[in-house]
Amino acid sequence: MDSFTFHNPTKLIFGKDQIQQLSEQLPEGTRNVLVVYGGGSIKKNGVYDQVMQQLNQVNVNVFELAGVEPNPRLTTVRKGVELCRQENIDFLLAVGGGSVIDCTKTIAAGAKYDGDAWDLVTRQATPDGALPFGTVLTLAATGSEMNGGAVITNWETNEKYGWGYAPYTYPAFSILDPQNTISVPRDQTIYGIVDMMSHLFEQYFHNDTQSPIQDEMIEGVLRTVIDTAPKLLDNLDSYEHRETILYAGTIALNGMLQMGYRGDWATHNIEHAVSAVYDIPHAGGLAILFPNWMRHTLETNVERFARLAVKVFHVEEEGRSTREVAEQGIEELQSFWSSLGAPKTLADYEIGDDQFEVIINRAMKRGAFGNFTKLEENDVEKILELSK
Repeated sequence: MDSFTFHNPTKLIFGKDQIQQLSEQLPEGTRNVLVVYGGGSIKKNGVYDQVMQQLNQVNVNVFELAGVEPNPRLTTVRKGVELCRQENIDFLLAVGGGSVIDCTKTIAAGAKYDGDAWDLVTRQATPDGALPFGTVLTLAATGSEMNGGAVITNWETNEKYGWGYAPYTYPAFSILDPQNTISVPRDQTIYGIVDMMSHLFEQYFHNDTQSPIQDEMIEGVLRTVIDTAPKLLDNLDSYEHRETILYAGTIALNGMLQMGYRGDWATHNIEHAVSAVYDIPHAGGLAILFPNWMRHTLETNVERFARLAVKVFHVEEEGRSTREVAEQGIEELQSFWSSLGAPKTLADYEIGDDQFEVIINRAMKRGAFGNFTKLEENDVEKILELSK
């Protein structure tokens, strides 16, 4: 392993009815709170009312920014930054899923930056502070509730990038109540499962030779998600299964599983390019691309893929070559995602090859990428071709 320092400043508040702790988590002296949320589902499932009840208890001025998109856009970030400045906001509260949290993170940093928030996303500038913020999570997926990362789309230029800057873009606290995820529709539940599994795969594929603890932890979380996902989809109202999946999404990307090495993250980069051009669900793109990234990079470390096949998908080794075992594991992954209802090809979103050149250019904007295997332009093209 590489030497490392681990520090996660987010206070995780997990369990039934824990939203009751919200009022006491606000920093002392908080006066003006900006509540950020998406399309209004929190008003249908009662979370909005619970949040407002808590905020009313501490006599703060509440402002709202609604309508955060599933792929949060720079235009919405800019609206939030302007609101913060106009209303002297001193605390932000993200109520929703990862997109809402990502948008809030960028608003929090952008409000303390003299220039345009896009400078921060594109890493042309670094923040030297941010407004404090917390989260009330309503969707198990991205893990944004306990990490410093965010993904923002500039729809005007068809660019989508991940960014973050510790410690400023870490939530001060995150409240996770599995009850608040029970109303999540089936399709979004599926996308959340694919997303968290993809985060685990991104970290699993690395080139360090001494990571037995991390490997076992990732494999264990993957096995648990694979075991729980069909049960949850058969009973979307199950508190127990929602609880398991909710915690899995958080642990998958809060930094604990990637101590001592760097994961790959190439597939995420390609998907960001795809959904910057076609506004498709992030996890839908990952479900299509990840098995084909695996097929394309198999020769990098066949043994690594074979281990995944055996340890996670229980592929039988007897009578098979290492490559055959590895290939079967990839097939098992794609079959599993398809069995849940995830898309398999770009054609499922009516995406052809007419925009491949644009997608490739977007993916290569910062040069070759990927830590397990460096991908060049021709590699991205081949993965897209496999994904048609």
